[in-house]
Amino acid sequence: MGIAPAHPDLSAVKARQQATWASGDFAVVASRIMLVSELLADTADLRAGWRVLDVACGSGNAAIAAARSGTRAVGVDYVPALLEDGRARARAERLDVEFLVGDAENLPVADGSFDAVLSVFGAMFAPDHERAAREIVRVTRPGGTVGLASWTPDGFIGGMFRAVAGHAPPPAGVPAPVLWGTEDHLAGLFGAAAAEMRSARRIFTFRFASAEEFVAFFRRWYGPVRKAFEALGEPGRAALAADLTALARRWDRCGDGGSVAIPAAYLESVLTLR
Repeated sequence: MGIAPAHPDLSAVKARQQATWASGDFAVVASRIMLVSELLADTADLRAGWRVLDVACGSGNAAIAAARSGTRAVGVDYVPALLEDGRARARAERLDVEFLVGDAENLPVADGSFDAVLSVFGAMFAPDHERAAREIVRVTRPGGTVGLASWTPDGFIGGMFRAVAGHAPPPAGVPAPVLWGTEDHLAGLFGAAAAEMRSARRIFTFRFASAEEFVAFFRRWYGPVRKAFEALGEPGRAALAADLTALARRWDRCGDGGSVAIPAAYLESVLTLR
């Protein structure tokens, strides 16, 4: 007899995820990767005056990039502390951005109420991929634009997730977030709703003074890595740190044993809905 497939309690998975992202301080990580949102806003060709939604916005990178393009931007996330960070950033730059508490799988906005919807390394972490995709389509007007940036399975971040999972396995039965970084998966999620989909593989380079600094940075600030370390005993923490240090050194394009420049691949996709 075969083994029945796992059917995880997605509400429990989501509660665990929310606690994970609330740990550390993702705003510190987000400040490093702001360029990804700026590039996506440009590729999506956002028009001044459009209403733009940033799904799973964190501290608001994509919402702020959209607001800089003259749009009326809204960010939605389920971690209130990150929304407060986004509000402070928007005030500092005198940008008109609204931030709402909400779930990527149940967005607190009306059908067809946005000209464009963006998500940068956000919606990909929703445990129910199909539901998150349906919500993105639901809130985008007919003919509107969807812009996504998602880490790829074969890139550095995909490798980091696998290294972490080798020590602290994720919930069984939940699809890997990095599937959003493949064109086939996006076609399966959005194909029926999209009139056109354009994707390009891009590279974001993480830069640290050493491989060890990379590990310390993610261990302190990035919730999924922080929680993995917290779940392990001291021998397990040492082993995970060693694996992540070795991973950073393998991907480092400097290769001289000093500071590291780590190329991390992501898929940038822009969809035009029917």
